[in-house]
Amino acid sequence: MATSTLSPLRRAREYARHLAVRSFFEGSSRAFSFHPNARPSRHSVERIRNVSYLSREESRARHADPELHLLDVWRPLPVSPAPRHRVHHGPPWPIVFYVHGGAFSILSKDTHWIMALAYARRGFLVFNVNYRLAPTHRYPAAIADVCDAYAWMTKNAARYGGDLSRVVLAGESAGANLVTSLSICLTYPREEPHAKLAYDTGVVPRAVVPACGLFQVSDIERLSRRKPNMTGFVRDILPGVSGPYLGEGPHASSLDLADPLLLFERGDRSEKPLPPFFLPVGTKDPLLDDTRRLGAALRALGTTAEEKYYPGEVHAFHAFVMRKAARECWADTYAFLDRHVPPT
Repeated sequence: MATSTLSPLRRAREYARHLAVRSFFEGSSRAFSFHPNARPSRHSVERIRNVSYLSREESRARHADPELHLLDVWRPLPVSPAPRHRVHHGPPWPIVFYVHGGAFSILSKDTHWIMALAYARRGFLVFNVNYRLAPTHRYPAAIADVCDAYAWMTKNAARYGGDLSRVVLAGESAGANLVTSLSICLTYPREEPHAKLAYDTGVVPRAVVPACGLFQVSDIERLSRRKPNMTGFVRDILPGVSGPYLGEGPHASSLDLADPLLLFERGDRSEKPLPPFFLPVGTKDPLLDDTRRLGAALRALGTTAEEKYYPGEVHAFHAFVMRKAARECWADTYAFLDRHVPPT
């Protein structure tokens, strides 16, 4: 059940914080995009923008702007050598299916170009996806879109040079939640139509990288109960996640795909083997405990789960790639993928 008993003043503060966060990330992303090193060609990468994974008619049937059902394809150029990075020998490339964060209600593939570029310059074919946003489109709209985008990817990856035997799911924050839930759809038979669509693709990823994730959306206040001295900024942001995404009152369908952590903690066994998980998070991230719990739950199910904690780092610190801790996080991510996603 979503909690939403906020006073008008609290709601106003929440909305102001929401706008501030959106403005900060959109402004930062736009500013960094003008840097010469942001050009894909500088890294032997090309970006194919705004590919539809649903038709305009399908988007309208969901009362959505068709732009919410677009993805970008980031493709390594088949050149060699690529200084300081993995040599791009040409297709077929391993695939990263990337889902952006933003509290389920803000941001897009365009604000998260730096994540896609980071994987593509390493030699991955990247599908960086948009999805419907709350509160206009509540749960399960986002995970349904992610399942649709994944199904589209499995049908179209080969024409972009992708290797479906080497797929990685990745995302941060809300995107970490969504790729973790997608991993459930791909390995557990479920009744939801979107989960069935994903499961029936038969394409199970080799690895999942959900960074600084919110893995239980319900009972969002648990985070401030666990850390009573949480700053006012973070305390005001957190209620603005659960209510807009889940709505108010009892939910008509299962919340398993909003709370993947709770499904794993129940000990439910998957029909297909769960892939290995790499779980990076900063020690000053208010979502730190979700990562600890998820790692423990996955290992209890016999799945490889490696957490990596970065001292003193805040939420989504790895997006600021010029910083030492961010570079360390990306190096650790690549090392994990080198171990679990085999080369051609």
